[in-house]
Amino acid sequence: MSRVFNFSAGPSTLPESVLEICAKEMLDCHGTGQSVMEMSHRSAAYKPIIEGCEAKIRDLMHIPDNYRVLFLQGGASLQFAMIPLNLNKTGRAAYVDTGVWSKKAIEEARRFLTTVDVVASSRDRGCCYIPEIRKIEGDYDYVHITLNNTIYGTKWSYLPDTGDIPLVCDCSSNILSEPIDVTKFGVLYAGAQKNLAPAGVTLVIIRDDLIREDLPASVPTMLRYDTHAKNGSMFNTPPCYSIYVMGLVLDWVKSCGGAEGMKKRNEEKAACLYDFLDSSDYYHATVEKGSRSLMNVPFLTKETDPEKAAVINKKFVSEAAKAGLVNLAGHRLVGGMRASIYNAMSLEGVQALVAFMKKFAAENPID
Repeated sequence: MSRVFNFSAGPSTLPESVLEICAKEMLDCHGTGQSVMEMSHRSAAYKPIIEGCEAKIRDLMHIPDNYRVLFLQGGASLQFAMIPLNLNKTGRAAYVDTGVWSKKAIEEARRFLTTVDVVASSRDRGCCYIPEIRKIEGDYDYVHITLNNTIYGTKWSYLPDTGDIPLVCDCSSNILSEPIDVTKFGVLYAGAQKNLAPAGVTLVIIRDDLIREDLPASVPTMLRYDTHAKNGSMFNTPPCYSIYVMGLVLDWVKSCGGAEGMKKRNEEKAACLYDFLDSSDYYHATVEKGSRSLMNVPFLTKETDPEKAAVINKKFVSEAAKAGLVNLAGHRLVGGMRASIYNAMSLEGVQALVAFMKKFAAENPID
């Protein structure tokens, strides 16, 4: 069977050239006679893999020396707890609620902090836009935003001015999709399974002054950033294979022109799909212009009857899969369809999707 175009929101498609290297090196990585899956994380064979991965991410994201790069586990969801546990000083934090994952982060923070203020929200219009909040002030330990909202398909086109308050950001679904100025943030974190690697490793980029050793004894050892910073992300066995694949993906990103090249590539793909949706009499994008993600594109048909729409949606997803376009079902909270067009998705894949959408509309008219 030939490879399909995989529009999954995560785990997502990986560059074919990376998968080919993984296959080639599965039994013998770099002449060691062993797979990375078998290597001791403290061995001479593995050391250049993890150190090289850090060097590559520092280079591609222009990470300053006063930031640490950590390879952790538990996904972004564990960071929802680690952030308040490690940054808590006054017990106060500000969050902007733009969707499912920001809501989960808010709920987790409320387990540990006395005050979690939702200073802006897009729920009044079903999270189809990014709220306008250019400046955030207050006696907060940090401000938290979700830079790209995987489920609703929105992304921040600007960063709020937080002054001296550290800005913390979940960038799981758009990391390295375009340049990010790391110096604007206190903490950036990303589950790898969208743009970086297979699931299993979580990238955390944290400013040195936010890595505290004076945390309460009640904070578990594994949930302290200083634990991992002091031990080079090797306090326990790290997700060795995912880090290895991340290094290969980073090589691929650099070969494509780095974050700047990815932005150009992703804007071209997104324009192909959004331009079609905006000109269609059959489909429409669910996100307002100005807030649209380059990575996740939810869309609906213009069928207004809910029961008929559900039937059409199901048929669309089924027939798309038969055509080699898989994982196009929208999230259950949004419905409809969603195309996740992460870095590794080709323009050819998006063009194939648009061609299928035209064909489907012609063959399945709406009354």
